Amino acid sequence: MARGQQSINSWLFLLFVFCMTGILLLISLLFYNRTTEQYHQKIAALTQKNVSQTDALFDLLLKGYDSLSKSISTNMDIIRLIQEKPDNPAVDFINERSVTNMIGAIYYSRDDIIGIHLLSATGKIYSYGNAMSVVDPEFAKTESFEKVNEAAGKISWIGVSEHSIIDKNESRPVFAFGRLMYDLNEHTPIGILLIEVEPQLILDAMDNLKLGAHSEIYLQSDQGIVLASSEPGVREIPKMMRGLPAPENEQDIVTQDLEEQLIIASKLPFGGWTIWSRTPNADLDVELDQTKRFLFIAVPALILLSALIASLVSRTISSPLKRMIREMKKVESGDFNGTLNVTSYREINQLTASFNRMVLRISELIERVKVSSVSEKNAELHALQTQVNPHFLYNTLDMIYWMLDEKKDDRLGEVVLSLSRMFRYSSHWEAGMEVTLREELEQTGHYLTIIMTRLSGRLTVNLNIDERWKDFKLPKMTLQPLIENAVKHGIEPLDRPGELQVYAEAHERHWSLVVKDNGAGMSEAARHALTLALQGRRMPAAPDEGSSSGSRAAGIGIQNLQSRLQHMYGEAYGIRVESEPGSGTAVILNLPLPKEGDAAHEHSNRGR
Repeated sequence: MARGQQSINSWLFLLFVFCMTGILLLISLLFYNRTTEQYHQKIAALTQKNVSQTDALFDLLLKGYDSLSKSISTNMDIIRLIQEKPDNPAVDFINERSVTNMIGAIYYSRDDIIGIHLLSATGKIYSYGNAMSVVDPEFAKTESFEKVNEAAGKISWIGVSEHSIIDKNESRPVFAFGRLMYDLNEHTPIGILLIEVEPQLILDAMDNLKLGAHSEIYLQSDQGIVLASSEPGVREIPKMMRGLPAPENEQDIVTQDLEEQLIIASKLPFGGWTIWSRTPNADLDVELDQTKRFLFIAVPALILLSALIASLVSRTISSPLKRMIREMKKVESGDFNGTLNVTSYREINQLTASFNRMVLRISELIERVKVSSVSEKNAELHALQTQVNPHFLYNTLDMIYWMLDEKKDDRLGEVVLSLSRMFRYSSHWEAGMEVTLREELEQTGHYLTIIMTRLSGRLTVNLNIDERWKDFKLPKMTLQPLIENAVKHGIEPLDRPGELQVYAEAHERHWSLVVKDNGAGMSEAARHALTLALQGRRMPAAPDEGSSSGSRAAGIGIQNLQSRLQHMYGEAYGIRVESEPGSGTAVILNLPLPKEGDAAHEHSNRGR
């Protein structure tokens, strides 16, 4: 609007609002940037602190476990007893009980030990732990056994397991480690020591690097094996982290921002292990998101408050002027008897005094000359006629597209795209009446995209079609009416989610395509009536469904498809319906197998 047509009240209001809004936005932006910077510094400091604590915890834990294993593997009494081969069975039994008692004393010296197992080179096994312990006789063939052997006397960390790796009756999670035992005089192997402890201390130490609710922690050995993770059963780090550079020196920290996730890696001071942490940025930005939400609420509220203040200020200036305008209009209409009394700013008071003097002088002149006033004519109103033309439709479609693109509404975009491809498929008949099952499945996928969006999670679809069937020919627009019928009359009446299955079956002389739902099903009378209709007889109304136009419409749709199938392939082929009330309906299409020499026939033979 031109300035000459805008009121001073509006101009003052807009000026105040724009100025205050600009200042608020600038302050909010500076505040948010500063908050973000401080938050990132806080995250970095917290990460450094947590990594240091984690390193210290693991250093303490691993040294303790190493010391525990050494206290057994270097115990001279244990070494002597497991090497002795007495001929007297009683002495042998006493030796065995002595070894068991010694490892039992060590077992009770710590609360976190689950089991201690000593396997001598002579084949004897000494265990202390589970009262019902049953040692796996095949343990010597396992990868864990080989790993301890290859360590050549050094401690071998096997890692966290969901159950014992040696005791068949121990189902608790364990953290296992071991070392090869040697004769300290001759330095020859005399057995293997395996210790299993509760993994909670390891997992608790790893939790120090959890920066968010969805953080994932991985403990990796110097051989690249995942010894423990926050995700049970995971033995490898994620693919996205495998190529990342790991810390080279102990207590070094490497941080990277990759695929909207913060990756942290630190090398532990003992054992050469590397601990990895992966945290989504969404978890790290919780406080920033809260700050954003606060600003999104506070800034509009302050803008609204600014608008109210601007309105009050502009009114204090414009109100006296409006009163003067009203008096001017009275003067304009011939009323010269009024006097304007305004107490406001000095400039406005001076303007008011001048106005009163002017009105007085005009009144005196009018009294002298007695000039008659001239009335104004009303302006003529013109009706505008709107016209709808094709550009309106194009502009509207263009607007919808850009609105979807701007809002990043992928789901609605998929629906629009599916609808477009459905129309293109259904209107393109130049290639003939037959298509491949692959093309029909693609069309069905577009249709199901729309239907599943409309049903909002009430429908589960299982298209279980083997690759060998997808080059088989069938009439165009075969699957969609069957699926539409299953959804409308089988799934939609349910008060629970429904499932739809589409699969193919091979027979000696034909192949079948089955569309099956677990919906409402059909009564025996309704199924019989539909069967008669498919056989070319009159379709009577079922007693319980005779008044349902939807059921009759569904029957007509299947009849039309039956007519097309038998017209193209003969009366030996067509539709068969199986249904039970409350259990669902299966529509089976019997179709001829491809002739020998067809690509589909060769593909089918290869698939069998």
